[in-house]
Amino acid sequence: MKNWIEWFRTHLHWFVFLLLEAASVTMLFRFNTYHHSVWTTQSNAVVGRVLEWESDLHSYLQLKEINEQLAHENLVLQYNNQLLRDEVSELKHDTTYVEQLMQEHLEDVHCIPARVVSNSVRLRDNVITLNKGALDGVQEEMGVVCGTGVVGIISSVSDHFSLVLPILNSKSNISCRLRDTEYFGSLKWKGGNVLDAYIDDIPRHARFKVGDIVETSGFSSVFPAGVFIGKVSEVLNSSDGLSYELKVRLSSDLAVLRDVNIIENPHKEELDTLNVRGGLIKKE
Repeated sequence: MKNWIEWFRTHLHWFVFLLLEAASVTMLFRFNTYHHSVWTTQSNAVVGRVLEWESDLHSYLQLKEINEQLAHENLVLQYNNQLLRDEVSELKHDTTYVEQLMQEHLEDVHCIPARVVSNSVRLRDNVITLNKGALDGVQEEMGVVCGTGVVGIISSVSDHFSLVLPILNSKSNISCRLRDTEYFGSLKWKGGNVLDAYIDDIPRHARFKVGDIVETSGFSSVFPAGVFIGKVSEVLNSSDGLSYELKVRLSSDLAVLRDVNIIENPHKEELDTLNVRGGLIKKE
Protein backbone atom coordinates (compact mmCIF):
# COMPACT_ATOMS: atom_id res chain seq x y z
CA MET A 1 0.00 0.00 0.00
CA LYS A 2 2.85 2.37 0.89
CA ASN A 3 4.45 1.63 -2.46
CA TRP A 4 1.26 2.66 -4.27
CA ILE A 5 1.04 5.89 -2.30
CA GLU A 6 4.67 6.66 -3.00
CA TRP A 7 4.21 5.92 -6.71
CA PHE A 8 1.17 8.20 -6.83
CA ARG A 9 3.08 11.03 -5.15
CA THR A 10 5.96 10.60 -7.56
CA HIS A 11 3.67 10.84 -10.62
CA LEU A 12 1.19 13.34 -9.22
CA HIS A 13 2.35 16.07 -11.58
CA TRP A 14 1.38 13.91 -14.57
CA PHE A 15 -2.14 13.43 -13.25
CA VAL A 16 -2.48 17.19 -12.69
CA PHE A 17 -1.16 17.84 -16.19
CA LEU A 18 -3.66 15.44 -17.80
CA LEU A 19 -6.52 16.91 -15.76
CA LEU A 20 -5.68 20.45 -16.85
CA GLU A 21 -5.32 19.36 -20.47
CA ALA A 22 -8.74 17.71 -20.39
CA ALA A 23 -10.30 20.82 -18.82
CA SER A 24 -8.70 23.14 -21.40
CA VAL A 25 -9.80 20.99 -24.35
CA THR A 26 -13.34 20.81 -22.97
CA MET A 27 -13.51 24.61 -22.55
CA LEU A 28 -12.02 25.15 -26.02
CA PHE A 29 -14.67 23.11 -27.82
CA ARG A 30 -17.55 24.15 -25.59
CA PHE A 31 -17.13 27.92 -25.64
CA ASN A 32 -15.54 28.43 -29.07
CA THR A 33 -18.10 28.30 -31.88
CA TYR A 34 -15.66 27.43 -34.66
CA HIS A 35 -13.91 24.64 -32.77
CA HIS A 36 -17.25 23.30 -31.53
CA SER A 37 -18.51 23.18 -35.13
CA VAL A 38 -15.38 21.34 -36.31
CA TRP A 39 -15.60 18.87 -33.43
CA THR A 40 -19.30 18.21 -34.07
CA THR A 41 -18.76 17.66 -37.80
CA GLN A 42 -15.82 15.29 -37.33
CA SER A 43 -17.46 13.34 -34.51
CA ASN A 44 -20.64 12.94 -36.59
CA ALA A 45 -18.52 11.60 -39.45
CA VAL A 46 -16.78 9.05 -37.22
CA VAL A 47 -20.03 7.95 -35.57
CA GLY A 48 -21.71 7.76 -38.96
CA ARG A 49 -18.95 5.54 -40.32
CA VAL A 50 -19.21 3.15 -37.36
CA LEU A 51 -22.99 3.03 -37.70
CA GLU A 52 -22.63 2.32 -41.43
CA TRP A 53 -20.35 -0.67 -40.70
CA GLU A 54 -22.86 -1.95 -38.17
CA SER A 55 -25.70 -1.48 -40.65
CA ASP A 56 -23.75 -3.28 -43.40
CA LEU A 57 -23.13 -6.26 -41.12
CA HIS A 58 -26.77 -6.37 -40.03
CA SER A 59 -27.95 -6.13 -43.65
CA TYR A 60 -25.60 -8.91 -44.73
CA LEU A 61 -26.89 -11.25 -42.05
CA GLN A 62 -30.49 -10.58 -43.14
CA LEU A 63 -29.78 -10.52 -46.90
CA LYS A 64 -31.79 -13.64 -47.75
CA GLU A 65 -34.85 -12.48 -45.82
CA ILE A 66 -34.65 -8.98 -47.32
CA ASN A 67 -34.38 -10.31 -50.88
CA GLU A 68 -37.43 -12.53 -50.40
CA GLN A 69 -39.42 -9.62 -48.99
CA LEU A 70 -38.37 -7.28 -51.81
CA ALA A 71 -39.24 -9.86 -54.46
CA HIS A 72 -42.72 -10.29 -52.97
CA GLU A 73 -43.27 -6.51 -52.70
CA ASN A 74 -42.04 -5.99 -56.25
CA LEU A 75 -44.49 -8.58 -57.57
CA VAL A 76 -47.42 -6.94 -55.74
CA LEU A 77 -46.41 -3.45 -56.91
CA GLN A 78 -46.09 -4.56 -60.52
CA TYR A 79 -49.52 -6.18 -60.39
CA ASN A 80 -51.20 -3.14 -58.79
CA ASN A 81 -49.36 -0.76 -61.11
CA GLN A 82 -50.58 -2.59 -64.19
CA LEU A 83 -54.17 -2.60 -62.90
CA LEU A 84 -54.05 1.16 -62.33
CA ARG A 85 -52.49 1.79 -65.73
CA ASP A 86 -55.22 -0.23 -67.43
CA GLU A 87 -57.98 1.63 -65.56
CA VAL A 88 -56.53 5.09 -66.32
CA SER A 89 -55.93 4.21 -69.98
CA GLU A 90 -59.51 2.98 -70.29
CA LEU A 91 -60.93 6.14 -68.70
CA LYS A 92 -58.77 8.49 -70.79
CA HIS A 93 -58.90 6.40 -73.95
CA ASP A 94 -55.15 6.95 -74.26
CA THR A 95 -52.57 4.22 -73.57
CA THR A 96 -49.75 6.78 -73.18
CA TYR A 97 -51.54 9.04 -70.68
CA VAL A 98 -49.87 7.57 -67.56
CA GLU A 99 -46.34 7.97 -68.99
CA GLN A 100 -47.08 11.58 -70.00
CA LEU A 101 -48.45 12.39 -66.54
CA MET A 102 -45.42 10.90 -64.77
CA GLN A 103 -42.98 12.82 -66.98
CA GLU A 104 -44.77 16.11 -66.29
CA HIS A 105 -44.92 15.49 -62.52
CA LEU A 106 -41.29 14.40 -62.16
CA GLU A 107 -39.75 16.78 -64.70
CA ASP A 108 -37.98 18.93 -62.08
CA VAL A 109 -37.48 16.24 -59.44
CA HIS A 110 -34.05 14.63 -59.05
CA CYS A 111 -33.41 12.02 -56.37
CA ILE A 112 -30.29 10.88 -54.55
CA PRO A 113 -30.71 7.27 -53.33
CA ALA A 114 -29.52 6.64 -49.76
CA ARG A 115 -29.62 3.97 -47.07
CA VAL A 116 -30.50 4.31 -43.41
CA VAL A 117 -27.53 3.53 -41.13
CA SER A 118 -29.15 4.60 -37.87
CA ASN A 119 -32.75 5.21 -36.87
CA SER A 120 -34.80 5.88 -33.74
CA VAL A 121 -38.58 5.89 -33.23
CA ARG A 122 -38.99 5.69 -29.44
CA LEU A 123 -37.79 9.20 -28.57
CA ARG A 124 -39.63 12.51 -28.51
CA ASP A 125 -37.14 13.96 -31.00
CA ASN A 126 -36.10 11.07 -33.24
CA VAL A 127 -33.38 11.36 -35.89
CA ILE A 128 -32.29 9.27 -38.86
CA THR A 129 -28.72 8.96 -40.18
CA LEU A 130 -28.18 8.37 -43.92
CA ASN A 131 -25.05 7.17 -45.73
CA LYS A 132 -24.97 10.10 -48.17
CA GLY A 133 -23.53 13.55 -47.50
CA ALA A 134 -22.24 16.77 -49.03
CA LEU A 135 -19.87 14.97 -51.41
CA ASP A 136 -22.91 13.18 -52.85
CA GLY A 137 -24.77 16.46 -53.43
CA VAL A 138 -26.86 16.39 -50.25
CA GLN A 139 -27.71 19.76 -48.67
CA GLU A 140 -29.70 20.88 -45.66
CA GLU A 141 -33.47 21.31 -46.10
CA MET A 142 -33.77 18.65 -48.79
CA GLY A 143 -36.83 16.43 -48.55
CA VAL A 144 -36.53 12.69 -47.88
CA VAL A 145 -39.06 10.14 -49.11
CA CYS A 146 -39.37 6.37 -49.34
CA GLY A 147 -41.49 4.07 -51.46
CA THR A 148 -44.56 4.64 -49.27
CA GLY A 149 -44.38 8.41 -48.75
CA VAL A 150 -42.73 11.25 -46.84
CA VAL A 151 -39.95 10.53 -44.33
CA GLY A 152 -38.62 13.95 -43.27
CA ILE A 153 -36.17 16.78 -44.05
CA ILE A 154 -32.35 16.89 -44.03
CA SER A 155 -31.23 18.88 -40.96
CA SER A 156 -27.45 18.44 -40.90
CA VAL A 157 -24.80 17.30 -43.39
CA SER A 158 -21.18 16.13 -43.21
CA ASP A 159 -19.03 14.97 -46.13
CA HIS A 160 -20.29 11.39 -46.17
CA PHE A 161 -23.39 11.36 -43.95
CA SER A 162 -26.53 13.36 -43.25
CA LEU A 163 -29.08 13.63 -40.45
CA VAL A 164 -32.81 13.64 -41.13
CA LEU A 165 -35.44 15.40 -39.04
CA PRO A 166 -38.21 12.82 -39.57
CA ILE A 167 -41.96 13.18 -39.23
CA LEU A 168 -41.55 11.45 -35.86
CA ASN A 169 -39.92 14.50 -34.25
CA SER A 170 -41.59 17.20 -32.17
CA LYS A 171 -39.82 19.87 -34.25
CA SER A 172 -41.08 18.49 -37.57
CA ASN A 173 -43.56 20.75 -39.37
CA ILE A 174 -44.48 19.66 -42.90
CA SER A 175 -46.90 21.60 -45.07
CA CYS A 176 -49.67 19.32 -46.32
CA ARG A 177 -53.15 19.39 -47.83
CA LEU A 178 -56.21 17.25 -48.32
CA ARG A 179 -56.06 15.90 -51.87
CA ASP A 180 -58.40 17.54 -54.39
CA THR A 181 -59.33 20.33 -51.94
CA GLU A 182 -58.01 23.79 -51.08
CA TYR A 183 -57.65 22.94 -47.39
CA PHE A 184 -54.10 22.71 -46.03
CA GLY A 185 -52.22 22.78 -42.74
CA SER A 186 -49.10 21.59 -40.96
CA LEU A 187 -48.46 17.96 -40.13
CA LYS A 188 -47.15 17.46 -36.59
CA TRP A 189 -46.31 14.44 -34.45
CA LYS A 190 -47.27 14.45 -30.77
CA GLY A 191 -45.37 11.36 -29.69
CA GLY A 192 -46.80 7.95 -28.94
CA ASN A 193 -47.89 5.85 -31.89
CA VAL A 194 -45.33 6.00 -34.72
CA LEU A 195 -48.09 5.78 -37.33
CA ASP A 196 -50.25 8.70 -36.12
CA ALA A 197 -49.74 12.43 -36.76
CA TYR A 198 -52.09 15.42 -36.69
CA ILE A 199 -53.16 18.42 -38.78
CA ASP A 200 -54.45 21.45 -36.87
CA ASP A 201 -56.72 24.35 -37.78
CA ILE A 202 -58.91 22.82 -40.48
CA PRO A 203 -61.91 25.21 -40.76
CA ARG A 204 -65.37 24.13 -39.67
CA HIS A 205 -66.84 24.68 -43.13
CA ALA A 206 -64.31 22.31 -44.74
CA ARG A 207 -65.81 19.28 -46.42
CA PHE A 208 -63.90 16.05 -45.94
CA LYS A 209 -64.28 12.55 -44.55
CA VAL A 210 -62.36 9.78 -42.89
CA GLY A 211 -60.20 8.04 -45.50
CA ASP A 212 -59.34 11.19 -47.47
CA ILE A 213 -55.76 11.30 -48.69
CA VAL A 214 -53.23 13.69 -47.15
CA GLU A 215 -50.31 14.79 -49.36
CA THR A 216 -47.61 17.46 -49.53
CA SER A 217 -48.94 20.88 -50.49
CA GLY A 218 -46.02 22.01 -52.65
CA PHE A 219 -45.99 25.38 -50.84
CA SER A 220 -42.28 25.04 -50.02
CA SER A 221 -39.17 24.18 -52.01
CA VAL A 222 -38.60 21.02 -49.93
CA PHE A 223 -41.24 18.68 -51.36
CA PRO A 224 -43.08 18.81 -54.68
CA ALA A 225 -46.86 18.82 -54.46
CA GLY A 226 -48.68 15.51 -54.28
CA VAL A 227 -46.26 13.30 -52.34
CA PHE A 228 -48.32 10.81 -50.34
CA ILE A 229 -48.28 11.23 -46.54
CA GLY A 230 -51.23 9.21 -45.27
CA LYS A 231 -54.99 9.14 -44.79
CA VAL A 232 -57.41 10.83 -42.40
CA SER A 233 -58.23 8.27 -39.70
CA GLU A 234 -60.21 10.40 -37.23
CA VAL A 235 -61.80 13.87 -37.00
CA LEU A 236 -61.32 15.69 -33.69
CA ASN A 237 -62.14 19.12 -32.30
CA SER A 238 -59.36 21.64 -31.81
CA SER A 239 -58.46 22.75 -28.29
CA ASP A 240 -60.49 25.98 -28.68
CA GLY A 241 -63.39 24.25 -30.44
CA LEU A 242 -63.27 26.68 -33.38
CA SER A 243 -61.78 24.29 -35.93
CA TYR A 244 -61.07 20.63 -36.61
CA GLU A 245 -57.98 18.60 -35.83
CA LEU A 246 -57.40 15.68 -38.17
CA LYS A 247 -55.69 12.51 -37.05
CA VAL A 248 -53.64 11.09 -39.91
CA ARG A 249 -52.55 7.47 -40.26
CA LEU A 250 -49.09 7.77 -41.83
CA SER A 251 -48.31 5.67 -44.88
CA SER A 252 -44.64 5.18 -43.96
CA ASP A 253 -43.64 2.99 -41.04
CA LEU A 254 -40.32 4.57 -40.09
CA ALA A 255 -39.60 1.75 -37.61
CA VAL A 256 -38.69 -0.55 -40.54
CA LEU A 257 -37.21 2.10 -42.82
CA ARG A 258 -34.19 1.04 -44.90
CA ASP A 259 -33.89 2.67 -48.34
CA VAL A 260 -34.86 6.27 -49.08
CA ASN A 261 -34.53 8.96 -51.74
CA ILE A 262 -33.35 12.51 -51.08
CA ILE A 263 -35.22 15.01 -53.26
CA GLU A 264 -33.03 17.54 -55.03
CA ASN A 265 -34.95 20.58 -56.27
CA PRO A 266 -32.87 22.44 -58.91
CA HIS A 267 -35.01 25.56 -58.41
CA LYS A 268 -34.78 25.62 -54.59
CA GLU A 269 -32.39 28.58 -54.36
CA GLU A 270 -34.51 30.61 -56.76
CA LEU A 271 -37.72 29.81 -54.84
CA ASP A 272 -36.13 30.61 -51.46
CA THR A 273 -34.83 33.95 -52.77
CA LEU A 274 -38.27 34.81 -54.09
CA ASN A 275 -39.89 33.89 -50.77
CA VAL A 276 -37.42 36.06 -48.87
CA ARG A 277 -38.19 39.02 -51.11
CA GLY A 278 -41.91 38.41 -50.70
CA GLY A 279 -41.60 38.18 -46.94
CA LEU A 280 -42.81 34.58 -46.78
CA ILE A 281 -39.69 33.42 -44.96
CA LYS A 282 -37.08 35.23 -42.94
CA LYS A 283 -33.58 35.63 -44.26
CA GLU A 284 -30.97 34.15 -41.90
